Amino acid sequence: MAKQNPGQLSPEIKDKAQVIAKKICATEKVIVFTGAGISTESGVPDYRSQGGIWDKFTPVYFDEFMSSESARIRYWEQRMDMEKGLKHALPNTGHTSIAQLHDMGCLTAVITQNIDGLHQASGIPDDKIIELHGNTRRVRCMTCSEIISWETAEKLVLSGSSAPCCECGGYFKPDTISFGQAMPGQATRRAARLSSQSDVFLVVGSTLLVQPAALMPGYARDSGAFLAIINLSATPYDDLCQVLIREKAGLVLAEIADQVKKGIL
Repeated sequence: MAKQNPGQLSPEIKDKAQVIAKKICATEKVIVFTGAGISTESGVPDYRSQGGIWDKFTPVYFDEFMSSESARIRYWEQRMDMEKGLKHALPNTGHTSIAQLHDMGCLTAVITQNIDGLHQASGIPDDKIIELHGNTRRVRCMTCSEIISWETAEKLVLSGSSAPCCECGGYFKPDTISFGQAMPGQATRRAARLSSQSDVFLVVGSTLLVQPAALMPGYARDSGAFLAIINLSATPYDDLCQVLIREKAGLVLAEIADQVKKGIL
């Protein structure tokens, strides 16, 4: 058997990618659901695997953040350290391939667990992206809901404000969902509705363990959608999907986008 070259897909995986591409070409409502596994290829560290962020830090729970200045200072110290892995991250082939699907008119929405903003950076419009866990590139006041950019908040910290506050006196916090914080209701409801209405539901780079985000593939599958999973490790839906691919996201998504392009020409 010939040895597969790095960066080259096996014939079996190419065949599976073609099956997914054909389904995308033949249907109207295509949802791509992404997790940390797509962004690790951009150098963004993940959270839960060995060596991930929560191996390095003890999470600051939301009620701690709101009730303790020392907890807020610790939170911002962690966030500033995280920026080292986020600052230079750019969309990779996986992100740009999904953007190509959008440009070809073959993408209803991206539902993402990621907070890095790389889907927006790839060129997908904000209104096509549902962020279940928020976005760390913007910062929100916990009292008046004013939004400032990450860059503005970073300047406040670097100028000596170890836990920056809004002019109203409220606490600024990156606009992400912390442990113990309520999920964004509107985004979660929209994600559930679009998942249930989808014809093709493509999971990329998620172990599908974090609730309620992990419910979305089930909503799609129960409604009759074609479910495909691209992930390096096992998920609870592996036996329920029609196509399962164990490979890096970027390589497979590039192949799918290329096959879709050929299919619609």
